[in-house]
Amino acid sequence: MIGMSHRSPLLPLLFALVCIGIALYPLVGDAFYVRLAAKIVVLGILAMSLDLLVGFAGLVSMGHAAFSGAAAYVVAALINKAGVTDLPTLLAASLATAGVTALAIGWISVRTSGIYLIMITLALGQMVFFFFHDVSFWGGADGVNLDAKPVLAIAGIELIDLSDRTVFYYVALACLVGTFVLLSVVLQSPFGQVLRGVRINEGRTRALGHDVQRYKLAAFVLAGLIAGLAGFLEVARSGFVSPAHLGWHESATVLIVVILGGMGTLVGPVIGAFALVFLEDWAAELTDHWKLIVGLFVIAVVLFLPNGLVGPLARSGGREGLGKALARLWNAPARLFGRTPAKRRDDLPQESAGDA
Repeated sequence: MIGMSHRSPLLPLLFALVCIGIALYPLVGDAFYVRLAAKIVVLGILAMSLDLLVGFAGLVSMGHAAFSGAAAYVVAALINKAGVTDLPTLLAASLATAGVTALAIGWISVRTSGIYLIMITLALGQMVFFFFHDVSFWGGADGVNLDAKPVLAIAGIELIDLSDRTVFYYVALACLVGTFVLLSVVLQSPFGQVLRGVRINEGRTRALGHDVQRYKLAAFVLAGLIAGLAGFLEVARSGFVSPAHLGWHESATVLIVVILGGMGTLVGPVIGAFALVFLEDWAAELTDHWKLIVGLFVIAVVLFLPNGLVGPLARSGGREGLGKALARLWNAPARLFGRTPAKRRDDLPQESAGDA
């Protein structure tokens, strides 16, 4: 695991380059891929919130989607049943809902650890799932379509309309950058140092006089608030919310994104979201069994890049790290079958530039 205290200077630069590329994409990309990029941005925010728990506090949660899903449902209810479209009001409601949900789930969960923490967050998350699934007020298993999108208007003048694809894209991107900056500041503060201490050695951190449960609960609430932001953006992006947004499958997907990109880096979850979304889209065009391709890719990354896609860059901070990462992925098939990749032999004829 790569902690923030050992983070390479290349990681913020990498994050900045990714954000610049994403920011310029609507100017050159077609509508479909702009929507796909917006999905990546929202998923990246949600994954960063889980990385706070998993990568920095050592709290593996399998109910994280409950926070974002509950926030999305409240936004849908306010729009469809109360006619509220004011963006600040809807955003505040989504954050409050996610924060309260995280406080309730976290208050119970922080009293456990290890496999018990995983199981209790899974159970509590599924309770939230069935609450929205079984109560007819929330639309049941079919979910809810939004009648309108959030709008920010001052004196009758619309400043931000999230029904506009490009406007939504840049709002979501601003939220992604803001989330990264916020978490970076928090994790470099004394609070963040204690969180890392909890992950590394909880007993010693407690012996130093820190209220470990209080720090864990604060991490849960902060992660829940950011997940609520992601839930607000997701329902505004898709115009739809269903119980599937709250289930364990969604929580597992977010956890996979964090592991895929690299835990404890903040940048990793964004890279993981990019990799997973584009891999799913590419594989789905190849075959109906695209999930098999995605699964094999995830397995390969876990086996041969245990620190995620950004792990080698974070460790070495340069071209050598990237080269090693590519080499390990290239040699992965041979290693899967127990064979050591052959070393390059200089006595054999080599391909020249003209033959390429």
